[in-house]
Amino acid sequence: MSHVPQIHLPQVKIPATYMRGGTSKGVFFNLTDLPEQCQVVGDARDNMLLRVIGSPDPYGKQTDGMGGATSSTSKTVILAKSAQVDHDVDYLFGQVAIDKAFVDWSGNCGNLTAAVGSFAISSGLVSADRIPENGICQVRIWQKNISKTIIAHVPISQGQVQETGDFELDGVTFPAAEVQVDFVAPVDPSEAMFPTGNLIDELIVPEVGTFKVTMITAGIPTIFLNANEIGYTGTELQEAVNGDEQALARFEKIRAYGAVKMGLINDISAAVSRQHTPKVAFVAPAQAYTSSSGKDITASDTDLQVRALSMGKLHHAMMGTAAVAIGTAAAIPGTLVNLAAGSGERSTVTFGHPSGTLKVGAQAECIDDNWTVKKVSMSRSARVLMEGWVRIPVDAF
Repeated sequence: MSHVPQIHLPQVKIPATYMRGGTSKGVFFNLTDLPEQCQVVGDARDNMLLRVIGSPDPYGKQTDGMGGATSSTSKTVILAKSAQVDHDVDYLFGQVAIDKAFVDWSGNCGNLTAAVGSFAISSGLVSADRIPENGICQVRIWQKNISKTIIAHVPISQGQVQETGDFELDGVTFPAAEVQVDFVAPVDPSEAMFPTGNLIDELIVPEVGTFKVTMITAGIPTIFLNANEIGYTGTELQEAVNGDEQALARFEKIRAYGAVKMGLINDISAAVSRQHTPKVAFVAPAQAYTSSSGKDITASDTDLQVRALSMGKLHHAMMGTAAVAIGTAAAIPGTLVNLAAGSGERSTVTFGHPSGTLKVGAQAECIDDNWTVKKVSMSRSARVLMEGWVRIPVDAF
């Protein structure tokens, strides 16, 4: 009896570019290149991105996709010509869960923002008359997830994006061209930068403890704790936290109760479906440590130490959006971040993270007892790693 082979549908090709931006990397798409049903919000789009990245993967490796099995490398970006006045490009960011069938659209990726500017220019999303032959192109980005403006200062050589250079970014192996990223008015004056109205709150976490916290919405909603209150020094590298399942469970519980207190969710059970936000970070005064690459950082190299968790794990460096929160909180006297940095007023802060150090500038001001921030700036770099098409089964979405 002859065996009749089962007919399977072929794969579909979707134009895509694989890029590094800051200490993250992701798959970039031009909205108009997506299959029609994936050009709009919905299950088809989410399912397509999950399959591209290789999630959900019970093995946690994303072997059958473009993801790199960490929160920093399980990212997707969809760009389109901007519908906003005085903006060049609309930037939509999808954080893809690794072991769950879930794409989180609740926040931004600050690191990939540097790559957004480069991709927008190379993809023809920025008007030719805005691109100098040589110099800096200011790409005006509308961040759709959070409805905020970001300016990427992209270097141009002979009319093309310049990606090579000697700018070194801790957490990235090779040097590249420097891209300054400005987060303009990351907190709208109509929004509460501190959702509870306090610079420091007491956060009660049942069965875990009561902690001093600073909860801020600049860049990305973030809950800051003091390292010593949760049993850390602030100089920890990834293994010290990510190898400790009990510690990760405690952090997730702190995150869930903090999210409720910040008004982001109504019940702690909702935190499971909102993994990308808020972030949890812990701070400590400046001190000497050895980074993950073996570089010795002295106490005088930084103003304070910060460690942050992303998607349930300690981040290998620092999320760009959390750096916005750090820079803003450091500029506001009385926050835990400001106190760890030695208190007082400051317009820049250099903090230590597992991979090294990062300097962030913030212009904060207090008007009628309300803190606002005009701009937060930091330098990143970006590079195209590969371009062409991604392929996924045509019935994947």
